[in-house]
Amino acid sequence: MLDLVRLSPRRLLPPGGVELYRQIALLTGMHEGQEVLVVACGKGVSLEYFVREYGVHGSGVDVDPTMIEAAEAYTRDHELAHRLHFQTGRSDALPYKDAIFDVTVGEIGLANHCEPADAVRELVRVTKPGGFVVLVQLVWKAPVDEERRRVLAQHLGARPLMLVEWKRLLREAGVEDLHTEDWSDDETAFRPRAAKPFPDFAELFSLPEKIGILRRAWSRWGWHGVRSVLEREREVHRLLTRERVLGLDLIKGRRAPAASGDGESDGAGATDVAAAAATAAPDPGAAGTTPATTASSSGGNDADGGKDPPPAAPDTPETAGLPLFGGEENT
Repeated sequence: MLDLVRLSPRRLLPPGGVELYRQIALLTGMHEGQEVLVVACGKGVSLEYFVREYGVHGSGVDVDPTMIEAAEAYTRDHELAHRLHFQTGRSDALPYKDAIFDVTVGEIGLANHCEPADAVRELVRVTKPGGFVVLVQLVWKAPVDEERRRVLAQHLGARPLMLVEWKRLLREAGVEDLHTEDWSDDETAFRPRAAKPFPDFAELFSLPEKIGILRRAWSRWGWHGVRSVLEREREVHRLLTRERVLGLDLIKGRRAPAASGDGESDGAGATDVAAAAATAAPDPGAAGTTPATTASSSGGNDADGGKDPPPAAPDTPETAGLPLFGGEENT
């Protein structure tokens, strides 16, 4: 489904829609002049939203060069080049210096081509001490055996983890004060009305748009590829909306401040990055807690109560086939 969305000429926000990205801005206190990074940014739609609505300076990275080309072309055409910058790059080797962003956001495709732990460490590395790290990720909502995980990962072109696993990776990378929200339900406390987090391909586009998207898919993958994409879209949509095996979660935390910094600081004055990394051990007492102002039945309370999770299962094999997020070399 997301592969087809990315082939559309229409610029669409990722799953969760404008309500999710407004919530990210509110949770991180996003404001004018801040530096914001979005990794696995696609065409840069969510980053453009932050720039236009909150006056930030935006940077985006995606492993797919065609997405970056589209993002740069749009930026030039709409005279946003002074506030939006894009680069092709891997999530586990971000092309930035240490500690330069106030807010970093890892989108769904963050770990489709690398180890999730490496991608999370890179997000934290480029975040200022005291700055915010946000993940918007697919998570397993029910126990899934290893073989089915592998098959579903191939369908998705992404590597979902359990929520407790994403939280463990963040803590190990030096992120504290974790807060989580479940955006999988049709109606949650974070949305003003019922909304589908994973709309069907058939519901998103008009008939002429669908024909155009499938034509571009044919030119890229051939008829066999188009058929495979449509079959996978139906299977993934069923899993997301009926079986509820997968969900969409927002996870937010702060990079631990430097030893000499103020715990309430936004990290802008930090200069000793090495000291920040050395002192970025997670706080067991703070991790896994949820602010009372966001607690609800739909998400906001941590399922694991802040306890360290059991050892993670063996890594899911690299995804194969037609990826939802990968570049041409992976197709």
